[in-house]
Amino acid sequence: MSAPLRVCSFESRKAAEMQSLIERHGAVATVAESMREIPLGITPEIRQFLTLLQSGQIDVMIFLTGVGAEALATAVESEVPREEFFALLEKCRIVVRGPKPSAALKKWGVRIDARAAEPNTWRELVPAVLVAAGSGTDLAGKRIAVQEYGSPSLDLYEALAGHGASVLAVPVYMWALPEDTTALEQAIRDTISGRFDLILITTAQQLIHTLQIAESIGLRDEWLTAARRCFIASIGPTASERLREFELPVDLEPSHPHMGHLVRESLAAAPELLSACQSR
Repeated sequence: MSAPLRVCSFESRKAAEMQSLIERHGAVATVAESMREIPLGITPEIRQFLTLLQSGQIDVMIFLTGVGAEALATAVESEVPREEFFALLEKCRIVVRGPKPSAALKKWGVRIDARAAEPNTWRELVPAVLVAAGSGTDLAGKRIAVQEYGSPSLDLYEALAGHGASVLAVPVYMWALPEDTTALEQAIRDTISGRFDLILITTAQQLIHTLQIAESIGLRDEWLTAARRCFIASIGPTASERLREFELPVDLEPSHPHMGHLVRESLAAAPELLSACQSR
């Protein structure tokens, strides 16, 4: 009987769920949290957004994440009641990136006009916005507000501007390192020591923070070299693009961009490919 696969994940928000998923599929799990989300509260950008929303000057509102949607509602609540905010949203067209913001708006009772197709990247958002706006490929004169998640979605903004839209970025939270990075540092050292077979990446920012900590302890190049010898699975195209920026291979993207599919499909595929990965 072969030894169980050893899996490293940098998942943070759903760390316990990730640990359970990996272990239920018979692998050994190490989950080293790499991120924390810090809500910004009410900001000048959110006040500007609210003022424009109240005056009917937002044509399309894009929600990128469920957590971000809730953070925006919480911030706005310091200015107006939630029910008023939800009513104001009904006056513009609403586009969501994926299932999590969809669930948040469903809970609010707010109408959704268009959803991005899987794998829910900015590329799928653009045609959804065009559908919601109902103006073909011309967004000239349209002001589109975007609930950001951690960092600006510059590719999305450029694409919308290319169709003539005016984009209003609405940041609601920022990404920070964990307050205690001990587990992340140990995971970096364990990768270098060859103690993992698989690395799972569920958001591009996990890689950025992992490299930041690896740099801080003088092991960035060593970690990159060791990671290339692992089977690397990415949740979807955005994370994969970031991995390839650092010349890290993407051995698998799941059939659907969800943690369950990622774990199940990577653990099924890894045994046949692992020896090739280790010889890279």
